[in-house]
Amino acid sequence: MADIPSTPADGNTLVKLVTAIADTSAPKVATELNAASSVDISCYLTAGGWKPSLSEQVITDERLCTTQTYEQKGRSQRGLEVEYIDNTNTANETLYNKAKDTLIPGTNLFVVVRTGLPYTTALAAGQKVTIYPVTAGEYNEMPPEANSVYKIGQKLFVRAGVKISATTVA
Repeated sequence: MADIPSTPADGNTLVKLVTAIADTSAPKVATELNAASSVDISCYLTAGGWKPSLSEQVITDERLCTTQTYEQKGRSQRGLEVEYIDNTNTANETLYNKAKDTLIPGTNLFVVVRTGLPYTTALAAGQKVTIYPVTAGEYNEMPPEANSVYKIGQKLFVRAGVKISATTVA
């Protein structure tokens, strides 16, 4: 078997907070993903601060005619937690606290994630993105650590169906 190339994750992830998307199967680049109200939080997230999760339940399928127990796909649940830098009470607060300023607890947003392309590559039609409709949970100020920065952890409650690999449109 030939060697199969892989794509490094470092520097190849874009994460944006978007206020409105009409059709999550076909998000519009110009008027939704790049709207003036959208906020790029990619550089606020810590290295381990992007934490999507998936839990799938199992339906047990037992039959009289066999000694085996089969399985069916049951309900699934997606989750999302983030951890990002916090510049509250510093000289950087006014210009560089957009993650905290946008992820206000109780706010409904769409988290849009594009992977596989350099972060600096502009969003364009035909790219694949994952869209999480979320409600921001409470701020969790992380305890200060030596040789670190101030951080906030936050649960983002998934409130509707997540669209995996939605294709962007112009």
